[in-house]
Amino acid sequence: MIVTTKKQRPERRADALSKERIVETAIAILDTEGEAALTFRALSARLATGSGAIYWHVANKNDLLAAAADDIIARVMTEVPAGAEPRESIRAVALGVFDAIDAHPWVGAQLSSEPWHSANMRILEGVGGQLEALGVPEAAQFDAASALVNYIHGLAGQYAAGARIARETDRAAFLTAVAERWTRHDPERYPFVHRIAAQLADHDDRAQFRAGIDLILAGIDTLR
Repeated sequence: MIVTTKKQRPERRADALSKERIVETAIAILDTEGEAALTFRALSARLATGSGAIYWHVANKNDLLAAAADDIIARVMTEVPAGAEPRESIRAVALGVFDAIDAHPWVGAQLSSEPWHSANMRILEGVGGQLEALGVPEAAQFDAASALVNYIHGLAGQYAAGARIARETDRAAFLTAVAERWTRHDPERYPFVHRIAAQLADHDDRAQFRAGIDLILAGIDTLR
């Protein structure tokens, strides 16, 4: 009598590879070692898997970077209070993106590299979706949203870069040195620069960023 045995399937790993795990690991590499260190070889080593398994979930490094940036910005959007007044929602989005770029500097480069990706769509919708509630005419909504989003991208990235430089040295000493260089220029030609130089060393980047958002919102109010 021939006895056949049913072939048993290998047990599924409790930590089975998923796109979420890949993105989470990619973010950890980006945060600690920078974009240059993010390779599929490095991911494979961290995840204890072959590169082919990673390619099953993401097509290439650009797709992975886009997914990582989208994951960070998605977290920002979940922290925007539901039902908040439109101006407060816009401020929450703006400051959330600022804080995200400060914590994950590589996100700034991703937001500016390919504006059609999901992370940018989340920011644009989070800001632009509030303009109608503010009473901004439809014809003016594109300009208003563009002003806000361009400010968020540009200044958040710039401040985050400045914060990184300052953290590598001493922030106060770094900004004091910049202010000192400003004052070397001719005060008759640059009187305004000389007047504000003393405020540079101890200013708060985040507070200044919010002040800029409030100025744009004040201008948007005139469109109603």
